[in-house]
Amino acid sequence: MGEHKAGFVNIIGNPNVGKSTLMNAFVGEKLSIITSKAQTTRHRILGIVNGDDFQMILSDTPGIIKPAYELQANMMDFVKSAFEDADVLLYMVEIGEKALKDEHFFEKIKNSKTPVLLLLNKVDTADQELLEDQAQYWQELLPTVELHPISALTNFNIKNVFERIVELLPESPAFYPKDQLTDKPERFFVNETIREKILIHYKKEIPYAVEIETEEFFEDDDIIRMRSVIMVERESQKGIIIGHKGGALKRVGVEARKDLEKFFGKQVHIELYVKVNKNWRSDARQLRRFGYNG
Repeated sequence: MGEHKAGFVNIIGNPNVGKSTLMNAFVGEKLSIITSKAQTTRHRILGIVNGDDFQMILSDTPGIIKPAYELQANMMDFVKSAFEDADVLLYMVEIGEKALKDEHFFEKIKNSKTPVLLLLNKVDTADQELLEDQAQYWQELLPTVELHPISALTNFNIKNVFERIVELLPESPAFYPKDQLTDKPERFFVNETIREKILIHYKKEIPYAVEIETEEFFEDDDIIRMRSVIMVERESQKGIIIGHKGGALKRVGVEARKDLEKFFGKQVHIELYVKVNKNWRSDARQLRRFGYNG
């Protein structure tokens, strides 16, 4: 047996710079939800990529923000932990961006003892002159990091970055079984798929006031039956989620079912309910129940 490499590769950056798109491109599966809205990712989600002689454990993290309430503070705790256990850090920025929304995190990148790859994303939206200006700007700001221009959406330069990460991984046996794709249970992906549909179809505060809990998940040979509850913070939000004659909720259910059938590779039957859970985003006990604040 030759040497085997394995390590944790953590993706950090501001909201909406393409972290989830990059992780899904590396893993080849849709593990992180992707929408045009900020703060789509709430948890640290691991995606595991296996080769004969390596195991890359990728971690998608919430976009860096200044927290306004307890849920957001917990989301930033996931980002802090990403600095602590990384073997390689991927700091992702997009064309036109100037710095992280939190100076403290930026200093951590600057002084990191861990190898940092700065990924300048969305280069497909820039001309050569702008690209060169941006590369120079970041190189002066962070002279010790490696800069790689990429487009996570069009897969530009993704293969080269992937190979460079493998080079940087430490020698180690695999941390997870070689056929494992993620550390999250199946119900987590059911919850995230439903939440993605809500992010797409509802406006303003609604998507951010929502948490999903899958209460039942029964799998037979040819069908999975599940029952999920959409939690909202106020009665008025419940009415908006359900919509006229239940039409809005039905659309969420139909679209989530289609995606989940692709994800699980079999027929899915899903029942959706809406429940008011007052101020859950500011309640430490509720947040623990939903998998935040450890």
